[in-house]
Amino acid sequence: MAAYAHPDVVVENDWLAQHLSDPKLRVAEVDYDPAANYAVGHLPGAVLFDWRKDINDPVKRDLLSGDALTALFHRTGINPETTLVLYGDFNNWFAAFAFWVFKYYGFQDVRILNGGRKKWIAEDRPMTKDVPSVASGTFKAHTPNEKLRAYYDTIRGSLDHVKSGKLKLVDVRGVKEFTGEITAPPEYPTEHAQRGGHIPGAANIPWAQAVNDDGTFKSREQLEAIYHAKGISGKEPVITYCRIGERSSHTWFVLTYLLGYPDVKNYDGSWTEWGNLIRSPIEKP
Repeated sequence: MAAYAHPDVVVENDWLAQHLSDPKLRVAEVDYDPAANYAVGHLPGAVLFDWRKDINDPVKRDLLSGDALTALFHRTGINPETTLVLYGDFNNWFAAFAFWVFKYYGFQDVRILNGGRKKWIAEDRPMTKDVPSVASGTFKAHTPNEKLRAYYDTIRGSLDHVKSGKLKLVDVRGVKEFTGEITAPPEYPTEHAQRGGHIPGAANIPWAQAVNDDGTFKSREQLEAIYHAKGISGKEPVITYCRIGERSSHTWFVLTYLLGYPDVKNYDGSWTEWGNLIRSPIEKP
């Protein structure tokens, strides 16, 4: 079985259990609902990143600023040389969102715990309610790496390239969202768009196809089969999107780090932007 393109970014439970006391390691939990998870129990020594409050701007529709990230990492004891391991619920999709944001701001050694909370708990590994006390960190956010991020105007101006196959769009939402039957799953009532459908020319490959039942990532061979079947081979630039950019971060991670595709961007504006803007072209079956 072939190794992932960047195998070090995926951490297994055994490895993490052996390194929890490493002073250069920081573990962080990133959940959809931190109140229902982190407070109930988390990995020993893990700090909490609230994806709404900590990784998004509190006022405008955008990621947190570089200054805000610097403050967050100072508060949670993260230094430039820290190995940061992220994990969470929902098969790590919010952990993957945090991974993408931290890479966007130039943090080097960030990894994802394979299987997230689900597998750690399933293996009856230690949990705690204790909130760690950490020394102030020293990492300072770098200039954003715009090679990792796509914007509305870029995609709107590149639809001819999508049509010709020179640019690949991957819509990672569920099939009913892609077809426009629903504009958001019922558990996300505040994230609807006025119109349903998808960006013209996009391929629908739901993000969850990349994980096994236990939350771990599928093998490289399995992943290649899934994406190649929809024409996503890495030969052309790829842009991923979902509804607000978090599920598409998971697919961005898979394509970039597990399959090694050289040019993948995440469109975090996603369908809540595209489906609400006046005169945005859409497709429905």
